[in-house]
Amino acid sequence: MAPEHLEDCVALDAAALGGLWSREQWWRELEEAGRPGVGLWLQGQLVAMACGWLIVDELHVTLVAVALERRRLGLGRQVLEALLRRGRAAGASRATLEVAASNAAARSLYAACGFREAGVRRGYYRNGDDALIQWVNLTAAEGFG
Repeated sequence: MAPEHLEDCVALDAAALGGLWSREQWWRELEEAGRPGVGLWLQGQLVAMACGWLIVDELHVTLVAVALERRRLGLGRQVLEALLRRGRAAGASRATLEVAASNAAARSLYAACGFREAGVRRGYYRNGDDALIQWVNLTAAEGFG
């Protein structure tokens, strides 16, 4: 994704995640090198996206979002796997993320992509939910592939 996708990203973020990031945060996300993003458009509408930050040899997945009416169709997995491939191509050997312990759908998606729990951040989210810290190896045979 690129800066010209700003309005699409802001709209999907608002609809799917309740406006996780501000317009300014989205602008920074889309314009800065080292912040790969992958989007999936159907009939001219952004319906799924995944973003991350490349930090040395790690890809930190910052966001995965799918339009409400398009969930459970495998689109989240498509954009997440594309982001992981992009990270690996850029030299990342591992990927990490945080997911709310109560978010069963996201946890299932991440497990399907090879992520494994490595720790817990107690009370990490505004609502008091714990964050599960997860990792996947992007280079090993048993990791993402």
